[in-house]
Amino acid sequence: MINPAEYRQRREQLMAKIGSGTAVFRSAPMAVMHNDVEYAYRQDSDFLYLTGFNEASAVAVFAPHHEEHKFVLFVQPKDPEKETWHGYRAGVEGAKEIYGADEAYPINELDEKLPKYLEKAERIYYHLGRDRVFNETLLKHWQRLMATYPKRGTGPTAIEDSNLILHPMRLVKSETELELMRKAADISVDAHNHAMEFAKPGRYEYEIQAEIEHIFRLRGGNGPAYPSIVASGRNSCILHYIENNRQLQDGDLLLIDAGCAYGYYNADITRTFPVGGKFTPEQKTIYELVLEAQLQAIAEVKPGNPYSKVHETAVRVLVKGLMDLGLLCGDIEEIIKEEKYKPFYMHRTGHWLGLDVHDVGVYQYGENPQLLQPGQVLTVEPGIYISPEIKSVEGQPEVDQKWRGIGIRIEDDVLVTPDGHQVLTAAVPKSVESLEW
Repeated sequence: MINPAEYRQRREQLMAKIGSGTAVFRSAPMAVMHNDVEYAYRQDSDFLYLTGFNEASAVAVFAPHHEEHKFVLFVQPKDPEKETWHGYRAGVEGAKEIYGADEAYPINELDEKLPKYLEKAERIYYHLGRDRVFNETLLKHWQRLMATYPKRGTGPTAIEDSNLILHPMRLVKSETELELMRKAADISVDAHNHAMEFAKPGRYEYEIQAEIEHIFRLRGGNGPAYPSIVASGRNSCILHYIENNRQLQDGDLLLIDAGCAYGYYNADITRTFPVGGKFTPEQKTIYELVLEAQLQAIAEVKPGNPYSKVHETAVRVLVKGLMDLGLLCGDIEEIIKEEKYKPFYMHRTGHWLGLDVHDVGVYQYGENPQLLQPGQVLTVEPGIYISPEIKSVEGQPEVDQKWRGIGIRIEDDVLVTPDGHQVLTAAVPKSVESLEW
């Protein structure tokens, strides 16, 4: 797990970037499943990244200009009765002794104490997120300070989004973070390999899901990184299918998109394979096309390459293949520019991966793409989805019945290394030969 020294280093890096400003971060709220039953708590990723603190109703303040209290936590105080019902709290003393805060206060003192960490700051760094109540709280304090600015001549004259400072830090993973991500990947690999052996005609999608998620927890993971997708037959054409209630049939393809969270870092793997052990000729043709697109896209993961090149490479392979099959026609450059391929491939080829499954980080700076650099982790996941209902696309050939209902995605987690890349999830088979029996 992340040690206190690394959290401290992250905080120091953040404070060096904000200089004479003050940054404020709010913990994630408790989420209600139904009535008075709550989901298992999961801390806001930014808050966790800087503090390691995994309790609700907390606020972290970073004030590098303050003489004594540069890192301050507002937390729920110790309360034996409430802790009996809901679990132990670090409390005010624990916030300092365990989590390294220079000062800590009960959360109910926030309105009283927060202004003294804001009043000498040149600006406030805060992300106006989904917690509208706390948004209003922070804005209220800022407005009060602005109202008295003419008398003092000091204070925060602007609010800047903290994401612009923190998220570039989160985008490049430390060695400790990569260890956690490798562990999440290894557990996910085992789960996928087991699912391939377990999946047989007659089983239900939810049985496969149960086997996968059993391994996630059995191996010490936090559980699924996201709702597991176990999509057989025509369900494989639904990108975020999660009902998982269909019975597998001989001749089906089974698309499994599932990943484990470990130490709050995530894996994200997709494999598509024939339930009965053999691809049909049409399934095999589409599968080999998607696999070729993925392999060529992964080859573009190297330091200095633009992030966009991964997607562009996959798209070109897919479009050429679809044209060769008579599913698209026309000029390849026009098809790509006008995105005429989107009825068959409607998503991007990947995303950043880390504390969030769709992790933070910019992909494009205006006309300039993000350049890949060592320590970044991304998914590479091209696919082709030929809806069972599709008959034709305007200006394109009619879709032959033999292609309809085929949905294929292949996804791996790829680390950018100093001299190229490493596929963290390579141990899940994906060649046609390894998937047939």
